[in-house]
Amino acid sequence: MLHSLGTQREKINYMKILYTIKNSKKHGKGLFAKCHIKAGTNIVEYIGKKITKAQSDKIAEIQLKKAQKNKEEGQVYIFTLNDKYDIDGNVKHNKARLMNHSCNPNCDTDIIDDKIWIRSFVDIRKGDELTYDYGFSFDPEDFRDHVCKCGSRKCVGFIVTENDWKKLQKHLLRFVKNCKKAN
Repeated sequence: MLHSLGTQREKINYMKILYTIKNSKKHGKGLFAKCHIKAGTNIVEYIGKKITKAQSDKIAEIQLKKAQKNKEEGQVYIFTLNDKYDIDGNVKHNKARLMNHSCNPNCDTDIIDDKIWIRSFVDIRKGDELTYDYGFSFDPEDFRDHVCKCGSRKCVGFIVTENDWKKLQKHLLRFVKNCKKAN
């Protein structure tokens, strides 16, 4: 249906029918379903400036330094597009940047014609918060910087992609074991 709408503005206006922005119990603001959304629906495009991987690293480093001074300013909205480029979504008109992470998400991402789409993979009820797995790889050096507040029964406590949950679990079990030895 989106392909027949024509202009980018028409697509954005159509997608706004699907969601609204509200305060989230998970974190800050979030996107919420305005109506029933069927599985497989493209909900919102993740938009921003196309940047190289080198630019991406510099931007992330600057944002993380800001976060050390003020947690409200340090968000990094960089999304991997492909092996060469990322999208810097830190622009006001990128509503997709407001979607929160969940360990039990109702959306995922798909890259179509060099565009990042967030789409439902299950039927979503009106009023439900739209969430996806941010896909952060497990890194034993910085996973603690990304505490998860999704509140789902599946929550692992940190924003780590489901593919790395076993690595996280092993790391935490080793940590607990070492703490017990120290006592």
